[in-house]
Amino acid sequence: MRLGVPLGHPQFGRAVPCDCVREETDEEQSDRLLRYSNLGSLRRMSFATLMPRGRSADPLHQERFAGAVEAARRFAEAPEGWLALLGRSGAGKTHLAAAVANRCIELGRPALFIVVPDLLDHLRASYRPDAPEPYEGLFEQVRNAPLLVLDDLGAQSPTPWAVEKLYQILNHRYNLQLPTVITASVSLDGLDERVRTRLGDPSLSQVYLLEDAGGGGHGAHSPLDLPLVREMTFARFNRAGMGASAHAAGNLARAFDTARNYAERPESQSGGCSWLVLLGQTGVGKTHLAASIGHHWRETGRTVEFVVVPDLLDRVRALMSDDGDAEQYRLLEQVRTCPYLILDDLGVHSATRWAQEKLFQILNHRYNAKLATVITVGVPVEELPEAWVSRMYDDKVSLIFQIDAPDYRGLRRAEPKRGRR
Repeated sequence: MRLGVPLGHPQFGRAVPCDCVREETDEEQSDRLLRYSNLGSLRRMSFATLMPRGRSADPLHQERFAGAVEAARRFAEAPEGWLALLGRSGAGKTHLAAAVANRCIELGRPALFIVVPDLLDHLRASYRPDAPEPYEGLFEQVRNAPLLVLDDLGAQSPTPWAVEKLYQILNHRYNLQLPTVITASVSLDGLDERVRTRLGDPSLSQVYLLEDAGGGGHGAHSPLDLPLVREMTFARFNRAGMGASAHAAGNLARAFDTARNYAERPESQSGGCSWLVLLGQTGVGKTHLAASIGHHWRETGRTVEFVVVPDLLDRVRALMSDDGDAEQYRLLEQVRTCPYLILDDLGVHSATRWAQEKLFQILNHRYNAKLATVITVGVPVEELPEAWVSRMYDDKVSLIFQIDAPDYRGLRRAEPKRGRR
């Protein structure tokens, strides 16, 4: 039952057990919770029956899955906020979500599990006069479930009615901060914008990407998947530098904090900035921080393109020589319009007028659209075209950080060998 308390009361909208429920035996309570849960055959899916590191042979996917399992275990013991599990079909999302619901039932807590397309079918059917449960009752049951598990969000037909109903449910639960588990086989960028902003709110939601859910930047050929770049994470960044002075170490620590804060909320930085530009000489950690941002975005379900600028230009030139105009346009359009872009080594090998024009088209579109963009620059700014610099240094869009530190990797130039006298 729900208490008759005013709006704003901590118990408003929350289900609480009545006296008859408190007097139930453990067996009666378990039977009642199972009937309510809608788990059916998924009752067998528990934390004990899943593979702790998932089914993938990829060590990165195994690491992601193990992290999601620990988060799901903690959530099941004390459901609070939202838990989102993203990844391709077969990655183990449904098993994890069902395990959370089953554990809650073991602890005597109600949990409602429902597949999103099935939910929408039930809501449509409830409009009929002879429906076993009227629309209002079913809709309120889902909106206010003490713990709601929505499986396969994004698999439904994206009709305006379906989008609106799901938004009403999720917005209600978001405003009341009701515990919710959501699984999806699409990235956050594939969801309705209103749903995406709520699901991606770090103050309420934990988002775990189990295996790549598809979309740009998630392919097997992304630089983020290269063995060395895989290790470029925030956890592995040495904020003290390699033999750096106190000033340089402090600068590196501020660069780390700036990059980390930007990764968390790229669309709402101070002054509404949506670009982060990292300046500095070769080896100071720019690419490591940029890749760390890319990995964080991936792990939170965002669609990311990581582009090494000289490589991009080489690919475009090759397509020109092979008469691949359509493929060239597709590639440039993908980089120009993707929701989250990392441009590494801007200014290197881009002195030709053709290269400058192609890169200007990318930068200008992203500047006007205020799309989240990370840019690393290893050459003096004076060597860049003025059209680029004017956009990169616009403080309404861009946040600039100059990294002043010795070679981050601790490398030293070899001294020339001296001949014997």
